[in-house]
Amino acid sequence: MLDIRMEKTTQPKAKPADESKLGFGSIFTDHMFVMDYEEGKGWHDARIVPYGPVVLDPAAIVFHYAQECFEGLKAYRRADGGVQLFRPEKNGQRLQATHDRLCIPEIPVEDFVQAVAALVKVEEDWVPHLPDTSLYLRPFTIATEAVLGVKASRTYQFYIIASPSGAYYAEGINPVKIYVEDQYVRASPGGTGAIKCGGNYAASLLAGEKAHELGYSQVLWLDGVERKYVEEVGSMNIFFKINGELYTAATVGTVLPGITRMSCIELLKDWGYTVHEGKLAIDDVMKAAKDGTLEEVFGTGTAAVISPVGELVYEDQKATVNEFQIGPVTQKLYDTLTGIQWGTMEDPYGWIYRVD
Repeated sequence: MLDIRMEKTTQPKAKPADESKLGFGSIFTDHMFVMDYEEGKGWHDARIVPYGPVVLDPAAIVFHYAQECFEGLKAYRRADGGVQLFRPEKNGQRLQATHDRLCIPEIPVEDFVQAVAALVKVEEDWVPHLPDTSLYLRPFTIATEAVLGVKASRTYQFYIIASPSGAYYAEGINPVKIYVEDQYVRASPGGTGAIKCGGNYAASLLAGEKAHELGYSQVLWLDGVERKYVEEVGSMNIFFKINGELYTAATVGTVLPGITRMSCIELLKDWGYTVHEGKLAIDDVMKAAKDGTLEEVFGTGTAAVISPVGELVYEDQKATVNEFQIGPVTQKLYDTLTGIQWGTMEDPYGWIYRVD
């Protein structure tokens, strides 16, 4: 168990006056969690301190060799005023897997959850009250050793910052248009596609810009070997409902094991649906769109929860999904997950961690 030192700010910020205009990721709370690592000493000096700049040596390994990673989760305000988290231990487990892949010393899952909960408790007044708003939490780890050399750092810092965020769908949940990328790849076998490191996202920017210029909001990535099988969307996992059954790429090294993805699969199976985790060719998706068996497509992720897809474009083909309407399974997943997360529905799965 962490012994967390507390240093409260003497200059608290004014909280947003209008929670309907929070946006996403641009407002930050009064405090942050910090913990240091030193080779031979381990993780130590866990503390919650006033939010402020990170001071690093210009030669810090994080700047030159990208030894860093992050997580993302939310704290939710219940109708009774309390605050809760959604499956934070899963984020802790995924962070461990990411640390292992990047040669960063592990943080015990129980310490991760304790740190997240402690910061949320301190910043409880920052958790917004309006429906569909939340306090977004960004844990991240950076390599801090000052040396120019391709090697694992001997020192690290682990942070958690918090940002009150508005409803992801300001005007309601509406289907989005997806561009299927067949030139660039997001991840290849043996690479870092299954972890949350910044390099994955930096490498995706060019394709994202290309998609936006063409009028599409997201990129659907194909596999990095044959560029044939669907994998994931830029910031989400993705599901296809074809002829009554659900399909999603397996998380076997090139696809991020999303917590929302995992939760959707558990819900779908509990509701009696068949869920296939494996290879699905983009040609089969487009064929299903033509013959009418492609019934629903949706993305899953922490920020949006569920994002319905209304159109796919691949090469010179366009596929409209469910007449650009939200499908019944997509809507049910969104309603159920958000109901559990905000405490308006019963949690029969033990997914909720109460902070209050």
